[in-house]
Amino acid sequence: MITITENAKNRIHHLMEKENYDSSYFVRVSVESGGCSGLSYNLKFDNEDREGDQYFEDKGIKICLDIKSFLYLSGTELDYTEGLSGKGFEFQNPNASRTCACGDSFAV
Repeated sequence: MITITENAKNRIHHLMEKENYDSSYFVRVSVESGGCSGLSYNLKFDNEDREGDQYFEDKGIKICLDIKSFLYLSGTELDYTEGLSGKGFEFQNPNASRTCACGDSFAV
């Protein structure tokens, strides 16, 4: 399961409103090969179901993972920050053995 912080929830709602996405859309979170540490996070809005998708809901946000990504991301918390060192979504992944400095990629 993936959870989200209040900041992430607010930012997702803002982006969905800005793009005029209706309630049929959800946040698809996935893991892809690449990045400094070997695996990269990917976030996008989607409304297409795929075989093997795993769905969760936290704070009113529907989150979808494919089965491969679920294995890497189970227990992860999604946050959104606007600090001095940049702004964006951040993953607090307990399965990551190391991450790159920017936090966009990880290894297990």
